[in-house]
Amino acid sequence: MKFKDLKIIEPILQALEKEGYSTPTPIQQAAIPPVLEGRDLLGCAQTGTGKTAAFAIPILQLLSKPHAAVPGQRPIRTLILTPTRELAIQIQESFEAYGANLRLRSQVIFGGVSQVPQTQALQRGTDILIATPGRLLDLHAQGYISFKDLEIFVLDEADRMLDMGFVHDVKKIISKIPAKRQTLFFSATMPKEIQGLADSILTNPEKVEVTPVSSTADTIQQWIYFVEKQNKKLLLADLLLDKSIQSVLVFTRTKHGADKVVKDLVKKGIKAEAIHGNKSQNARQRALGNFKDRTTRVLVATDIAARGIDVDELTHVINYEMPNIPETYVHRIGRTGRAGLSGTAFSFCESEELPYLKDIHKLIGKTIPVQTEHAFHAELSVAPVKTATPPKPVVRKHGGHDHRRPKQFPQHKKSGSKNSR
Repeated sequence: MKFKDLKIIEPILQALEKEGYSTPTPIQQAAIPPVLEGRDLLGCAQTGTGKTAAFAIPILQLLSKPHAAVPGQRPIRTLILTPTRELAIQIQESFEAYGANLRLRSQVIFGGVSQVPQTQALQRGTDILIATPGRLLDLHAQGYISFKDLEIFVLDEADRMLDMGFVHDVKKIISKIPAKRQTLFFSATMPKEIQGLADSILTNPEKVEVTPVSSTADTIQQWIYFVEKQNKKLLLADLLLDKSIQSVLVFTRTKHGADKVVKDLVKKGIKAEAIHGNKSQNARQRALGNFKDRTTRVLVATDIAARGIDVDELTHVINYEMPNIPETYVHRIGRTGRAGLSGTAFSFCESEELPYLKDIHKLIGKTIPVQTEHAFHAELSVAPVKTATPPKPVVRKHGGHDHRRPKQFPQHKKSGSKNSR
């Protein structure tokens, strides 16, 4: 199946093609059609399954239809509630990428920073608002946010909202938005309180359950480098003295981080370029072209910008920063070791990133060996995991026109809170 088979409009298809997407993931195949039909959706899905695109693509298509707003005004038509600023930023980047050819505006708001730039942007108007609960309630109380024109509400990472103590705020927000709306509800697990919340806000929802990609290819040799944060740039330059590393894809969590790594490498005389959402499409294509033809030795990328990158015979991937979502690790290192070829993945882990490494070990069912033979080794450790065979990705679709008896979502509690992007 291709995206065009899901009746996606041409402007979005063109944007997806530019991002390197042609084939939808299982959750996208299952979720996009009912959302386009205007139905509520209950998705039991983790980050790493393609969940964001599963709701962003149909929302953009629905909002592309004319809206009877007052001329010159741009009311909030979609609200996406997410637990962390990192997730909020990532979601907005997705909306910007997939909606590049549409006349729609998105904005992200979160706490911990000055509200002034956010309120100024809100006053200019936005179609899609991505927010964390605390800042959203604060700005609504100040009168900067109105929900009267809201058509679509997305609650993302609901179980993480519970873990982080945000459920009370979520319920308060739900009480303030229009009762007549389309609601999309996503959670990795369905503990009793989250199931109850879903039942209270969804109307005859389409139910989709997806497990994430959780295994790494046997053809990829993986190594962990324990290193203090300030020594990461030195370790990277030292590794790149090895001329056998002819081309390498380096991952950072942020756009600023990607630019900084490139700056440090160029100072060392190493040809490197960055690819991320702040770069123009032409600049991104040029950087990717230079990397593919080996003009550029190092391509530094953020996760969203790297989606769709497919480089023949890429031998090395380096996680300059450990991903704080374990499924992202699988996707990152999967850029190498393709088509039966061998590949190598190096991951730099500082002390604050040890919880991320623990989550990765748990997901992939094995402990990644530590490389200690380098000048910047830091004495860190993480408990090993028992070897396990991770499950293969699967999607189960319930409800709608499928009249089989729905299968129950898991009712277990999530094993601890994690920081997230």
